[in-house]
Amino acid sequence: MTGKTLRDCFQETFSKLGTKTAITFLRSGVKETVLPYMDLNRDANRLANAFREMGVKKGDRVVFFLDKCLFFVVAHLAVQKLGAVSVPLNPGFKKSEMAYLLGDAEAALVLTGVAQEAMVKEIDPQLKTLVIDPQEPYQDLDFFKHPDSLPHSEMTPDDPGLIIYTSGTTGKPKGAVLTQMNLVHDAKNVAHIWEITSLDTLCHALPLFHVHGLCFALHTCLMAGAHVVMVDAFSPETVISVLLDKEDLASTLFMAVPSMYAKLLDSLGDKTLDFDHIRLWTSGSAPLLVKDFERIKTTLGKEPVEREGMSETGMNFSNPLRAKKKPGSIGLPLPGLEVRIVNPETHEDVKAGETGEIWLKGPAVTPGYWQKPEETAKVFVSGWFRTGDLGRIDEEGYYYLTDRLKHIIISGGENISPKEVESVINRFEGVVESSVIGLPDEQWGEKVAAAVVKRPEVKVKPEDIQRFCKQHLHNWKCPKEILLVESLPRNTMGKVLKEELKKLFTDKP
Repeated sequence: MTGKTLRDCFQETFSKLGTKTAITFLRSGVKETVLPYMDLNRDANRLANAFREMGVKKGDRVVFFLDKCLFFVVAHLAVQKLGAVSVPLNPGFKKSEMAYLLGDAEAALVLTGVAQEAMVKEIDPQLKTLVIDPQEPYQDLDFFKHPDSLPHSEMTPDDPGLIIYTSGTTGKPKGAVLTQMNLVHDAKNVAHIWEITSLDTLCHALPLFHVHGLCFALHTCLMAGAHVVMVDAFSPETVISVLLDKEDLASTLFMAVPSMYAKLLDSLGDKTLDFDHIRLWTSGSAPLLVKDFERIKTTLGKEPVEREGMSETGMNFSNPLRAKKKPGSIGLPLPGLEVRIVNPETHEDVKAGETGEIWLKGPAVTPGYWQKPEETAKVFVSGWFRTGDLGRIDEEGYYYLTDRLKHIIISGGENISPKEVESVINRFEGVVESSVIGLPDEQWGEKVAAAVVKRPEVKVKPEDIQRFCKQHLHNWKCPKEILLVESLPRNTMGKVLKEELKKLFTDKP
């Protein structure tokens, strides 16, 4: 399964499927382009030859700094055909963020949108750039007047194919290098456990600069020969319209993050609509609350499949497609993955049911971070990748994430799990969600603080939540400070930004 490159696997699928539709691209909910597999392959070859003429060669980094569009997909495939390395970046990054990332990646070429062009030029006017207007219809773009032939490039499974920059919550972002073997193993694993085939159609509403949308969704479905219905940007109304279409689009799969599901469910309200043709709803990239699991089951008609993955490792765990799904659990390890739960200080395995740091070993795990040997050395112990996630395993072999190691609050010498406190607060009547952090405290070192989102129509006071917490938690675990907020700060994949959250407390009047 891991002896081939992405180029090999895509080439096999694309050449077999010919006129079958690979991608239907929708702009603002309206069908703009329908691209069969043979045309997708042809256009990727042409663009690969165009990149080669621009000087891109094997191993070079090509930065993607543009909004979601069909050109992004074809360009990524073209980069893989050359044996170069795709570096997708969030098109919303600010100048200071991009200055660091462009310098770190040492890009040979930057594919930039018209909205981002000026920033790139300001950072480094010498950078070779190709400017794309993502709003321009794909068929009108003038980059495909090159030979149709596949450019020759010697490649091995150990060659890098992708660099995904981590969120950098503990410092500067690090570029996780994913090899061809990593990417192929991951895509085939996901297709295998979720039984994705050429008969499937994915409603693709995720961004393309993250492993969720690029690897788990796009790579997997294109390798399996499925039909990808790609919306240019997520909006509940557009996605619901696509998912309800049983004739022309006929989606069978939907992959999303919890915040997307929340918006979909809020938009649907009390409506009872027919989604029976959707065989698989998946959720990942951030924890799904148990109450949201139940809402999805009730409103959409099926239990969602929760899973867990990382930029550095691909997908690691998933609840089973056909067996028991446990709300709040990340499920079972994927084939080929070895897992340990260890004491993060002694590195000894903990007993079943106890909490420890999750360590992983497998064919999808990164060989390391781009040009950061010291950071790489820190996360590997005797070949095991330290995830930084705390978790446990239950008696049936299902895994649970309990917290991030770096988020543990130490107050008066006691370790406090933010997730444990959040789970109590979230049970309080009228609370939508919460996020718990540690703030500096002269007496205790750190004190527990909570940002809480409540339903607008419900009257909730911070002291009411504190009393409720004291009924269910030791006093030293209870929040000393509670801030009611309209929403929690999140990144584009739905993860709460803890550092931004701290600013809400320090900057308040």
